[in-house]
Amino acid sequence: MNKSIKLVKVVTEALKMVIDPELGVNIVDLGLIYGVKVQKGTAIITMTLTTPGCPLVALFETMVKEALKNIPGIKGVRVIVTFNPPWDLSKAKPEVRAAIGL
Repeated sequence: MNKSIKLVKVVTEALKMVIDPELGVNIVDLGLIYGVKVQKGTAIITMTLTTPGCPLVALFETMVKEALKNIPGIKGVRVIVTFNPPWDLSKAKPEVRAAIGL
C-alpha cells in the first residue's frame, strides 16, 4: 500500500477523536470531513461545519491540528473550511442519525 494512502487512513482515524461539542459525535461520523490528503508531509483536511454561521470554526481548526500533531510523517496540517456543499444530516452515518434521534 502506498505510504500516502496509509497516512490518509491514519489521519482519518485520528480525526475521529475530534468531537463536535454541540452534538457529541466525532466529525468523521457526522460527515463533516469532505476530504483528506497528505502532500509532502502536510495533512490537508477539507471539512464543513453544521451551519455556515457556526461560531466554533477556530475551535475545530485547533482540535483538528491537535488530533494530528503526533502522527509520524505528518509535519503540518492545513484545514480548509467549505460550505459547498452545505452539510445536512444525510451526510452523517445512519447510526449517528439514529443516536441523535433523527
